Amino acid sequence: MAADRPEILLIGMAKPTIVGGIEPFGTLHKLIEAKDPEAFIADIAPRIRGVAIAYTANKLDGAFMSRFPKLEIVSSFGVGYDHVDAKWAGEHGIVVTNTPDVLNEEVADTAIGLLLSTIRELPQAERYLRAGKWLEQGYPLSKATLRERTVGIVGMGRIGKAIGRRLEAFGVDVVYHSRNPQPGVSYKYYPKLLDMAHDVDTLMVIVPGGAATKNLINAEVLKALGPDGILINMARGSVVDEPALIKALQDRTIMSAGLDVFVNEPHVPKELIEMEHIVLFPHLGSASAATRKAMDQLVVDNLQAWFSGKPPLTPVPETPYPPKKQA
Repeated sequence: MAADRPEILLIGMAKPTIVGGIEPFGTLHKLIEAKDPEAFIADIAPRIRGVAIAYTANKLDGAFMSRFPKLEIVSSFGVGYDHVDAKWAGEHGIVVTNTPDVLNEEVADTAIGLLLSTIRELPQAERYLRAGKWLEQGYPLSKATLRERTVGIVGMGRIGKAIGRRLEAFGVDVVYHSRNPQPGVSYKYYPKLLDMAHDVDTLMVIVPGGAATKNLINAEVLKALGPDGILINMARGSVVDEPALIKALQDRTIMSAGLDVFVNEPHVPKELIEMEHIVLFPHLGSASAATRKAMDQLVVDNLQAWFSGKPPLTPVPETPYPPKKQA
């Protein structure tokens, strides 16, 4: 690595932790402040060695990354990185990093909160009280209960395991489906998602987004889940076939759903918003000040490690280390 200060492009919000962390060791260029983004990028592109992504809505495909001939590393905010073409980056010797682990517990907490809110109709009950309806009569008994439910976790990675530990404490039976059985996990493993959906009444989805998982939860899976079924999506909106889910909820093919993510967020389908028997969160997974600050810091730490000649802290599997430029 060169000893001079690397020039780094910041894409997304100019968060204090990221800006304040990078400026001591790098020259930071903030795309958000550019009056003419295209001219701004054209001017700095030949000198950029690193990219920091502060918000996962910003997409980085191969065409964009190829504009930076000296690009070595993309340090991205968030555990999911489907907004970055990591395969292309790996093929061109560019390391991509994400921010796992520091958000595991927060997302798992949110997942359990969403599950309880959906099953016990907690947001609906709160709205009922605020509307003054409790003065007229008590809130109706919730139709579902967590008792005697079996939860099938779709994706048994770090966050899936953290969710599983919490469910165990609630005395809930847990099973799971993932691409492969996970070492050290005692829950029953289902090689086929459809088989698991037949055997459980609750699905909690916590897999990465991207082409490999697009519409993984489809009409067939929802039908297998059945009329007492509840779907909780903490993954990416793309993982669920949204039109199929809307129809399944309208037809009561499943009982309810708790959704933290959507296909075209922050735009949520009108049909979902109008449903009173489901719970919708505005992508709250890791959204606490403490956890988001830790994620921002990991964006900085990956860049600082790299430009001080050390290995990246959290490279994604698609990108190599050490990088190998194609001939």
